[in-house]
Amino acid sequence: MKKIEALIRHFKLEEVKDALTQHGMRGMTVTEVRGFGRQKGHTEVYRGAEYTVISCPKSRLRSLC
Repeated sequence: MKKIEALIRHFKLEEVKDALTQHGMRGMTVTEVRGFGRQKGHTEVYRGAEYTVISCPKSRLRSLC
C-alpha cells in the first residue's frame, strides 16, 4: 500500500485525479487550502486600492493506493 499526499493548483485537480485513477487509486480526500511557495503571492487591485495576496488557493490531495 502506498500513501500519496500532494498540494496542487486547484485547476489541475481533474488531470491529477484521472492519472491516479489509471494507476489503480480507488479513493481520495481533497481539501481546499491556501499557501504559497515559489509564486510568493501576487498583487491585485480592489476598488482602486492595491494590495498583495500572499497565499494562493490550492488543493490538498490524500490517497492510498
